[in-house]
Amino acid sequence: EFMQTFWDIEEAQTRAIQHLASFVRDTSALPYLQIFTELITSAMKTHGASLQLQVDGCSLLLEILSQALEQDVVMALEENVTSSLLDTVRKHSENEELLSLLCTLLMMISASEVAAENLKKVGAIPDLLSILRNFLHNEKICLSCCGVLWSLAGSENNVDQELLKSAVPVTSAVLQQHLQNGPVSEAACSALWALSIQGCLTENSYEPTTGLLLDALRMNPDRPMLVKNACLALASLLRLSELSALRFLTDSKGNGIILLQDAYQLHLHDGEVVRSICVLMNEMVQYDDVVLDMLSLKMEQLLSEIRRRFPSK
Repeated sequence: EFMQTFWDIEEAQTRAIQHLASFVRDTSALPYLQIFTELITSAMKTHGASLQLQVDGCSLLLEILSQALEQDVVMALEENVTSSLLDTVRKHSENEELLSLLCTLLMMISASEVAAENLKKVGAIPDLLSILRNFLHNEKICLSCCGVLWSLAGSENNVDQELLKSAVPVTSAVLQQHLQNGPVSEAACSALWALSIQGCLTENSYEPTTGLLLDALRMNPDRPMLVKNACLALASLLRLSELSALRFLTDSKGNGIILLQDAYQLHLHDGEVVRSICVLMNEMVQYDDVVLDMLSLKMEQLLSEIRRRFPSK
């Protein structure tokens, strides 16, 4: 009631947000998390010029969403909430600290299908790409933005194809920049997979993207989600292009088939990863040169082992 009564007074809203932060972790606050979220985003929109209020508001929203996830509280975030957050992104597009908080918030929100659709409606993708271009050095921002792109590009209702195509070079640049950072590489590989299945990669990007995905597998072999989504993205590329298949075999840093064998040995108990390896192998066998290499590297033994281990699949 206090926040609604004094909605136009910045100091009142700032103090209210600070007060809410002191007890939002209390279980008695659980029934009110939804209304807290709406009040905070409304205050952020009304007082968009106040940097401190934006930072405090974002920090508290992150706390609220984390609490909701921990306690299995369903948060039905309306379009006005996502719209308010995007307004803040646009008003403070050069503030790296605040954008880091906002992008983490958008990533958490985009896990909800409804919220992801709302983010599309309010035109979040161009803003995300702009942020990535401007803050390519920032690992946290890159992780969050690629996570959002993965959700938006991978959802059923397609976004404008040309817009998604413009995300490919930016996402590839993130992967190139952060190959040694497991979580960021994983998010970028996942985004590239989502973009590839939407048909957003162009012919001139097939081969370099194949090389990047192979590099990601080499640098982060122990990350199941990265291995799974990199293999699925590679499968999409090999389905489309013989150039990708050639790069897969002749990459200057090593044959992709050997990488695949190593990945299987590391994740042989993970059915999802093994399935993605099989999807990739299914695309590999359409090329005679690849089949010859598979035979010379005894891939039939690996296939036989997979059949024994996963007879029902």
